[in-house]
Parts: sequence; C-alpha cells; structure tokens
Amino acid sequence: AEDARIGYPPARVWGCPTTAMWVYRLGAEGAKRMLLTGDLATGAEAKAMGLVTDAVPADGLDARVEELAQRMAGVPKNQLMLQKLMINQAMTNMGLETTQMIATIFDGVTRHSPEGMAFKHRAEEVGFKQAVKERDSGGYLDELWPIRTGPVQYE
Repeated sequence: AEDARIGYPPARVWGCPTTAMWVYRLGAEGAKRMLLTGDLATGAEAKAMGLVTDAVPADGLDARVEELAQRMAGVPKNQLMLQKLMINQAMTNMGLETTQMIATIFDGVTRHSPEGMAFKHRAEEVGFKQAVKERDSGGYLDELWPIRTGPVQYE
C-alpha cells in the first residue's frame, strides 16, 4: 500500500538484513542510503526507488492483489515455473546466494557485537519498545547504552 512503512530499522543496531535484495533492487548507493540509516520509506517512496513493483491506496490493496493473482493464474504452470527458474538462476549467477550467506553471518555478528549486546541488555532493562525508541532516536549510542566490558553475565 502507498502508506506502508518499508525498511530495516535493526540496521541501526542489532541486525543485518539476510537478504541481498536491497542491493539488487536499489543498487549499491540506494541500499547504502537505506541500510546505513535504518530509515523507513512509504510504499509510494519504495515504488519510486524501485524497491517494490506497485503501491496502491490501502483501500484498494486487496483488489489489486486479487487482480494480479488472477492475471498470473491465466498463465500455464510450466510457463510460470520456467520463467521463475530463469530469473532465479540469473540472480544466482549475480551472486545472490553467496551474498545472502554472508549477510546471515553478519546478522549474527551484529547481534553479538558489543553494541548489539548493549541493545539486548537495554531491552531487558526497559522493555523492547523503549529500547527501539531509544535506538531510533538518533542519539549517540554510547550515551544511551554504555558498552559493557567483560563477559556477559546470565542469571
């Protein structure tokens, strides 16, 4: 929908998107713009950027989805399968699977980095919603969550 909110806020602290589609859809500069800020875009903005293929008013979303599904339903299954396989193979040839594997590793690293652990501890202290609000405030991380040194103590 045009008013959808699309982005990856955990890119600020505590996450790396495990899909490389940001780069493939937005190019390197567009992906950096979204992932180095963690900002959200509306559905209309995401369409203009090329992140999504369509954005319609929310009250017309169900009808648009049904229209598209009916259009695809009119194409023989073997055509759908072969077209999808060809597109997916092209993405594989461009390195999608390797990039996604690396991104999955990086996601784990970001969650267990000092900053990621500070976020986790802050969420435990004040609740997840408050920790996210603080993370997304744009404040300097060390002032919000002093990074703890030494081994993590679990109770």
